[in-house]
Amino acid sequence: MCKLVLNFVASVLLLLPVHSVFAQQAAKAHRISVLFGTTRSFNATRIETFRQSLRDLDYFEGKNVMIEYRYADGQLDLLPALASELVQLKVDVIVTSATSGVLAAKQATSTIPIVFTALGDPVGSGLVASLARPGGNVTGLSILATELSGKRLELLKEAFPKVTRVVMLWNPTSSGESLQFKETQAVAKALGVQLQSMEVRGANDFETGFQLAKKEGAQALLAVPSPVTKSNLKQILEFAAKNRLPAMYAAPEVVHAGGLMSYAPNYADQFRRAAIFVDKILKGAKPADLPVEQATKFEFVINLKTAKQIGLTIPPNVLARADKVLK
Repeated sequence: MCKLVLNFVASVLLLLPVHSVFAQQAAKAHRISVLFGTTRSFNATRIETFRQSLRDLDYFEGKNVMIEYRYADGQLDLLPALASELVQLKVDVIVTSATSGVLAAKQATSTIPIVFTALGDPVGSGLVASLARPGGNVTGLSILATELSGKRLELLKEAFPKVTRVVMLWNPTSSGESLQFKETQAVAKALGVQLQSMEVRGANDFETGFQLAKKEGAQALLAVPSPVTKSNLKQILEFAAKNRLPAMYAAPEVVHAGGLMSYAPNYADQFRRAAIFVDKILKGAKPADLPVEQATKFEFVINLKTAKQIGLTIPPNVLARADKVLK
């Protein structure tokens, strides 16, 4: 009997170090959070790129890193509550995207590092002090959205020279989108195009906006990279198709979903690089000391199938400039 007891005690003692190791591993697991104003489905490919980049950096979800996902599904008023929820979970870093997400996160915490993946104008929006020295707890990757918005209008005009009235979908409550609208107005004037403003703060604004755009004779459509527009793609695509409008978008996902054209940064590259920021922060770097990086890769994508369906012809010179042509 004594021998059995001794064997049992020895077995327990052998198990204790193993349990201790697992406890230490659990304690070392970093907690990353993802906060987006758009939908889970829209971000699926981008998030998978981010996760793969983390794996390349030896962070494995469920092992040494945990990821908390939060999506507002286009309801931007939910972002502050979602950000506060992540702060209460004591995450190590918050990864977000648009100005609305960064603002919500920044209002919720001044200490937890925030990494943005695709901010339009971080300095102009007042979210960082400068690109070289961000200051505070925010840093990440810019997508030069202010300049790109004008470039999209130029490509749209080049593809359809006869277009003189373009409706632009944007959210006036976003400082980043307001800057984009002003820049696009200047480009429109230079191109001899009348830019028609369609303000969309939420899903309920689209129907009225579309009716007004049609009434005022819009000949083409331009959408800014906004959580509101990305979360209401079905309405936008149906309006463009029904009215046979040439349309330019700010994300290739929209073109794959049936949109005509997009000109945007390579978001896969943005999310890959965002993981590198996270890695540096988890290893002790401070956001204030990590310079904001700008997008370096851009893609012009055209959907010829959509063009054919709505009776549009893309000029050969424009097709030649495309990085991807969907047939």
